[in-house]
Amino acid sequence: MKTMSIYEPAMCCETGICGVGVDPELLRVSTVFNNLQKNGVTATRFNLNSAPQAFINNADINKLINSEGVEALPATIIDGKIVKTKEYPTNEEIAVLLEIPASYLEAPEIKKTDGGCCCSEGCC
Repeated sequence: MKTMSIYEPAMCCETGICGVGVDPELLRVSTVFNNLQKNGVTATRFNLNSAPQAFINNADINKLINSEGVEALPATIIDGKIVKTKEYPTNEEIAVLLEIPASYLEAPEIKKTDGGCCCSEGCC
């Protein structure tokens, strides 16, 4: 199975989904990564602020930043090769790049078996 890494610009936390104004794109990417990992896909995110050594250790990322600056981030790597820069891949692109079903990117449906919630009169 293919592996994916995304090298991201410096953010306040590892995922960038903190604070009062959450970027919907970062929320989408976090959800996708969680779902990929639940489906056994090796997918890793590196934030320049919290994992600077990963940027130093990857020669291609290091070269990209030295030539284009941090404006080239986020950078997506599939099996060691940079495949996209300056924006996150769409869900469709991720499925094609990783050669996986689109269902791997979606949150599983949670079905209630008791027909409702804990209240006797229906949902609270």
